[in-house]
Amino acid sequence: MERHRLELIGITYNQIESGVYAVILKEVEGQRRIPIIIGYPEAQAIECKLQDVVTPRPLTHDMMVNFMHEFGIRLKEIEIRRLSSGVFAADLVFTDGNITRTVDSRSSDAIALAIRADAPIYTSEEVLMEAGFSPEEQEAQEKPQRPRSVAPDLGNAPRKSKAARRSADELRRLMQEAAENENYEEAARLKAELDSLTPSDSDSE
Repeated sequence: MERHRLELIGITYNQIESGVYAVILKEVEGQRRIPIIIGYPEAQAIECKLQDVVTPRPLTHDMMVNFMHEFGIRLKEIEIRRLSSGVFAADLVFTDGNITRTVDSRSSDAIALAIRADAPIYTSEEVLMEAGFSPEEQEAQEKPQRPRSVAPDLGNAPRKSKAARRSADELRRLMQEAAENENYEEAARLKAELDSLTPSDSDSE
């Protein structure tokens, strides 16, 4: 069976149906992409890692990685598959160096774990044929819209003038306070705002 390696390129938000997100995976050696619908908690878990939000206590997937390290277990890879119902699932392939075991998982949990364990993500040609799309095909069918990531949609602050924009130090302080209070939604939003500052903005502060 032909397999393709995938990379995570981002998360988009469904502006019509509240609380619905899609994680977008792209084949490494190609242009086809797979959108997988996930819920808010899973999107938050993935976005926290993508935004490098430091939490005072480990989230569920962080705890799983810590558990694996303590027992000498490594996540070798994950493989995204599609059930007959159209729902995506995944196989987690674990190894301790001698024994390899495969565990069934939700695709969202598998992706959240893979990006923390630096494990490769694969899928089959069949899945790409059934669920994949290319940006060129999508643009030909509908008016292109700029994707919105989870962090901006988690209360994205409007663009402000340089004078009105909060300082980098203040944003870092607020982000740390939000993480300590386990308000990861706000922490991710503040991280996105901090990342949006230009070098000149940071230097002037």
